[in-house]
Amino acid sequence: MPNEEQNAQIEGFRESYREMLGFFPPRVAARFEQLEEHAPEVLIAHEAWRAALIYPDALDQKTVQLMVLAILASKLSDAAKLHGLAARRAGATDDELRAAINLASLFSGISVANRLPVIMADIDELEASL
Repeated sequence: MPNEEQNAQIEGFRESYREMLGFFPPRVAARFEQLEEHAPEVLIAHEAWRAALIYPDALDQKTVQLMVLAILASKLSDAAKLHGLAARRAGATDDELRAAINLASLFSGISVANRLPVIMADIDELEASL
């Protein structure tokens, strides 16, 4: 079980997801719950690493989220929609979202381009649910 200092750190990490996405994703919440109870130091290490990479000084959040969207789309990951939403919340237009996914398809194949309409619809659905 986490101590008071760890609890504060963990809550800060939870809040970073809420700020980025407007909610705390269920799969991430399940990971937090499991690690918070059994290995809070691992959870803190994971999230500190994530924060250091996803909030770089050299890139704004719109750029970061468009890059992550493209990376996850190229892997056919269902998490692409979350980062598409985060990119939109950071100011990305639908044209920019589509361009990121299309760029990913150049290097990862037509299957990525085929997922574009689904990813865009999923982003719209997530945003509407907030």
